[in-house]
Amino acid sequence: MTNVDRTVAASAAAVFGDRLELAERFVGLLTEHGVERGLIGPREVERLWDRHILNSAVVGEQMPNEARVVDVGSGAGLPGIPLAIARPDLQIVLVEPMARRVAWLDEVVETLGLTSVIVLRGRAEESSIKDDVAGADVVTARAVAPLAKLCGWCLPLLRVGGRLVALKGTSAVEEIERDRQAVARLGGADPRVETCGADVLDVPTTVVVVDRVATTRRRTRKDQGAYRA
Repeated sequence: MTNVDRTVAASAAAVFGDRLELAERFVGLLTEHGVERGLIGPREVERLWDRHILNSAVVGEQMPNEARVVDVGSGAGLPGIPLAIARPDLQIVLVEPMARRVAWLDEVVETLGLTSVIVLRGRAEESSIKDDVAGADVVTARAVAPLAKLCGWCLPLLRVGGRLVALKGTSAVEEIERDRQAVARLGGADPRVETCGADVLDVPTTVVVVDRVATTRRRTRKDQGAYRA
């Protein structure tokens, strides 16, 4: 790991262990192709490790062993690819609607030999995607949508007892307060804020966790209003 802060390098070694080389190769691919292919902004290249790769990988703390995980709106493969590298026991489906990003994800999965990962083109709310991934143990998403809208898309993909793990920033508490009732109507338990990576990262990752406790109810006018938030 050249040109990387010692603290970040130590964190990466702790998170990825003997699969650190795979993580380095993924960072190399993002560095080489990410900006030109519209996957990341130019300013993100210098902070890929701490802001994107490690931030994503530590979310595995919220996932049971050998879980079936769906990464909705995977984009550049975040958080799904770092998760697959750090946690090879997970079976991960990357769901992405844009063809050029799907092509990128397919290339990364093949190049890195991530046999536990498959890529599907589509949106979480489409019936074909629901048919393919329904009954997941965990659904995760990073910077995809406000909480109520995200629950409307993601909770139907989960088995009862499964959980949504949404990577959020400083808006997490505000979103929970605003969308708590909508989440309940959609079949989710009371949302809660958790942090991941506190033992290895200077700035732990903030996630909102919503357990699916019931089948999704029919959307009401009030729900639809929340979806437009």
